This record gives sequence, C-alpha cells and structure tokens, in this order.
Amino acid sequence: MSRAFVREDAPDATPQLPDLPVSPHPNHVTPAGLAQLHARLAAAQAELARLRARADRLDKLPEATAERDIRYLQARIASAIPLDPASQPQGRVAFGAEVTVRDEAGREAVYAIVGEDEADAARRKIAPHSPLAQALIGAGLGDLVDWPRPAGAVTLEIVAIRYPA
Repeated sequence: MSRAFVREDAPDATPQLPDLPVSPHPNHVTPAGLAQLHARLAAAQAELARLRARADRLDKLPEATAERDIRYLQARIASAIPLDPASQPQGRVAFGAEVTVRDEAGREAVYAIVGEDEADAARRKIAPHSPLAQALIGAGLGDLVDWPRPAGAVTLEIVAIRYPA
C-alpha cells in the first residue's frame, strides 16, 4: 500500500525508533552511578508523561524518543552490577578508585574509574574498559604505567589511590 493512503495521525502512526546500542562490557556501577541511572529513568518517565499530556500530539517522535530512552535506562539498570568502591582491594587500583597520577613533566591529575554511564572525560571520570583505566587497573602506589594514546604513550606514576566511602 502506498504511504499516500495512510493517515499520519492514526494511533498506530507512532514511529518505532531502534533501541540505543547497549555496551557489550559488564555493566559495573558505583552506588552513585546506579542512583544517577534511577534519576535519569525517573526524569525520562516524567518527560514521557508530560509529552502524552500535550493537547497537540500530532508529532509522535518526541514520545517515541522518550520511550526508547526509558527502554535503554531500564536495560542498564537491570544489567547493573553494583560494586562498592570501599570493598575494593586497598593499595591497588580497581573499579571505583580515585587515582592521582603524575606525568613525566611533573603534572598531577586525579582520575576516577566509574561505570560507563557515569563516565565523563571532562570531569576525569573514566570507564573501566578505557585505555587509561586499563593501564591503571592492578597498579599499586609508586608504580609506573604506560598510557597508550593516539598522540603517543605517556608514562604515569601512581601517586595516590583512594576509594570514596
């Protein structure tokens, strides 16, 4: 049937958006990361309710987008593997650690290894499967690690390891 004969405002005309891709990596989350996922889900559900309450609902795309986001967040919460950073091995870098490193020029930086959904490079929160996290995980205080970067590898010294409570 030609699209010319389909009513666009019919109830079945809601666009079906493909689901957002879900990472193949284990979904380790910090307690703060899990709380953020729940907050994002609540916000998406509230947005969907607001969109459904609109008087003019001819454009169904915003609703379909909110529904897709809700499915994604529900899947992320269902697959979450909560890890308490305080339960990690002290003295070694692991998931949930805040790691202070010093580069070859003497500059220090602090990175936190957090879940994928919590990762934010601008705030130096990195996912556990990122190249930097992979270089840091398992290292101890005073160890030197090589961080492979596209601009060239950098050697970092582990200056401090802290696990937030």
